[in-house]
Amino acid sequence: MTTVTVLGSTGSVGTQALDVVRACPDRFTVAAVAANTDVDAVAAQMDEFEVRVAAMSDEGAAAALRERVPGAEVLSGPEGLVELASRGSDVVLNAVLGAVGLRATLTALDSGRLVALANKESCVAGGPLVRARLESGARLVPVDSEHAAVHMCLVGEDPAGVREIVLTASGGPFRGRTDLEGITPEDALAHPTWSMGPKITVDSATLMNKGLEVIEAHVLFGAPYDDIDVVVHPQSVVHCLVGFADGSWKASMSPPDMRVPIAYALGGGERPDWGAERTDWTSMRDLTFEPVDRATFRCLDLAYEAG
Repeated sequence: MTTVTVLGSTGSVGTQALDVVRACPDRFTVAAVAANTDVDAVAAQMDEFEVRVAAMSDEGAAAALRERVPGAEVLSGPEGLVELASRGSDVVLNAVLGAVGLRATLTALDSGRLVALANKESCVAGGPLVRARLESGARLVPVDSEHAAVHMCLVGEDPAGVREIVLTASGGPFRGRTDLEGITPEDALAHPTWSMGPKITVDSATLMNKGLEVIEAHVLFGAPYDDIDVVVHPQSVVHCLVGFADGSWKASMSPPDMRVPIAYALGGGERPDWGAERTDWTSMRDLTFEPVDRATFRCLDLAYEAG
């Protein structure tokens, strides 16, 4: 039985992680949950999964949760998040938003926990700190679909033989447009293939998210930026391609469902059966790849520069 601490339990990744736990009751159990302000959702999660430890970033929400769940230990503020990351669960899933997640990632790595990382800002804001810990033997499996896919492709491979990592991008709701005048937040939130939280969805519409993922790939896999490329793949079925020195390639493929990389990360690189439907590959007649329009979507090259 693998115990899991879910940081960011009320967000898109956190709730889908709980879907995986729910589907695998003989494999996973929830040790603790953490969120920002959604007291009702956290109280329901604690009741369903019999959790007695939680953290709320907002002090008022923490006080309200203590009243809702008498006898439970409810930590609060940024320190509460970090404290949970150091506790004795097997896996810490870090799915909080923003650079606030960096300290939790470093604490979990230093505490010997397996980190299932969905907080890409940990690598963007603190890349050298994360990289140093990985080189010292800390354990991390990425949750981002592209980085989980690269992780899968590199299992059993000599890193010296890797020539190129290609991350795929759906192109988002503005793919094919060269004039972005007049777009609205609602337009940017209408992602064609993925169901994600609003921040990542908007970042995906501008390819800012893909730029952050380039930096994350550099940190996680040690690849030079010149060896990391991005292509547009509208179907969101091929999540990465990895090229090797002998001219061969590996690709990792699955329907666009975040529960696939979440289950892989919670399993520490194993593949628990969480009830994924079989894929009818005959229904996918076209898998296409296009270059990125870097003149319109300028955030990608800005991220390369920042990296």
